[in-house]
Amino acid sequence: MSKQAVQSSEATGDGPTAAPRKPRSAEMTPGPGFRVRLAIERPDPAVVDGLGSFESCDVSDLLNRMYTMDHGLRNVVGGAPLSGPAVTVKVFPGDNLMIHKALDVARPGDVVVVDTSGSDRNAVFGDMVAYKAVQRGIAGFVIDGLIRDLDGVRETGLPVYARGVTSFGPLHRGPGELNYAVSCGGIVVNPGDVIVADSSGIVVVARDFAPKALESLQDHRLRMEEYVAAVRRGEFSNTWVDEELKRGGCLVR
Repeated sequence: MSKQAVQSSEATGDGPTAAPRKPRSAEMTPGPGFRVRLAIERPDPAVVDGLGSFESCDVSDLLNRMYTMDHGLRNVVGGAPLSGPAVTVKVFPGDNLMIHKALDVARPGDVVVVDTSGSDRNAVFGDMVAYKAVQRGIAGFVIDGLIRDLDGVRETGLPVYARGVTSFGPLHRGPGELNYAVSCGGIVVNPGDVIVADSSGIVVVARDFAPKALESLQDHRLRMEEYVAAVRRGEFSNTWVDEELKRGGCLVR
């Protein structure tokens, strides 16, 4: 190579003495893992409000006990129940960029559901996000991970369900996803699914099934109220227990 060619290649960074380029694997790639969906379908607000009037135990029973999140997620700021359509967030472990973006996408009454990919080191939520969420009318958060600034979060009155608290804060770089399917507390949550959470646990009602779920719960409510009232008066029979034992062939002496 001529002296002139060497000088030219060094100037462009393509020659034998050029610095190594950044590996492709370290760059952000638009698409799965780094994407935002702005518009989602939500159930009728009357359906969401109706489901929120029931205890999580009743909703869980209706769903054959198959759509209740891990008991490790609990309300870490108080005892307030929480219900609303899910806005789903998947963050890179230790990062919360997409949670900040969710503040611009969620509508009043939404519940932000966060999948941290099982990270148990960094908090991904703190008091500044909580204050901003209150201003946007967000109903609350369900976070399969940790939060920080507990005293400040409590001052906001915002219901926040999470696995625990740490002082270790997050980064804000990405990647992440907003309004795509996530895994939270062992349950798949899709955007627009209805979250029903209280002191007993957190249940996910699929958006398409929400109207039917509400109808079934309402039909069952009157019968349950009558049954509970009778039990409190001491009017009940346990003959069904003996029938189950007999059906299973239990040895009774």
